[in-house]
Amino acid sequence: MSLTTGKKVFYPSQGLCLIGPVVQKVMGGQTVSFYHLSVLEDGGDLFVPVDKIASVGIRPLIKISELPRLLNQLKVKSPPPVAIHYSQRVLLHTQLIASGSPFDLAEVIGSLTECSEVRSLSNAQRRTLDRARRLLIGEIAEVTGKTKEEVNLQIDEALAARKEK
Repeated sequence: MSLTTGKKVFYPSQGLCLIGPVVQKVMGGQTVSFYHLSVLEDGGDLFVPVDKIASVGIRPLIKISELPRLLNQLKVKSPPPVAIHYSQRVLLHTQLIASGSPFDLAEVIGSLTECSEVRSLSNAQRRTLDRARRLLIGEIAEVTGKTKEEVNLQIDEALAARKEK
C-alpha cells in the first residue's frame, strides 16, 4: 500500500490520520524513511516506517457504499454469546479494536451495548465502548460529511432498532 500526502486513512486504535510527507530519520547509523501521520482526533504525530506500512493495519476509509451494511450490523441483535470469561471478552474486544475494521468496531459496540442492557459495564468496558464509538463515529462523519453528533444519533437509532427485534 502506498500512501499519498494529503489523503486521510484509518490507523487502528488511533482513528483518522492525515498523511504527511515521507521523512528521513537516522536510526542506528542508517537512514530510514517514515510516513508522517497526523492523528486528527486526539492530535499527535505518528511516524511509520515505509517498509512496515502493510503490517500496521493502516487502511483506506470505509466506502459510502459499505455504510448501509455497517449500520445494518448494528441493527441486528447478536446471537447470545458463548459463555466466556470476562478476561477473554476483554481480550477479544481489544483484538477487534486493534484490527481497525469498521465492522469489528461495530461488533464491539453491539456486544458491549447488549451487555450494558443486562448489567452495568465496568469502567474498562465503558472506556472500550466509548473508544470504539469514537473511532467509528469519526470515520463515518469524515466519509459522509455529517457532524459527529448526527452520526452518533444514527448509531443510537441503529442500536435502538436492535432492541425492537
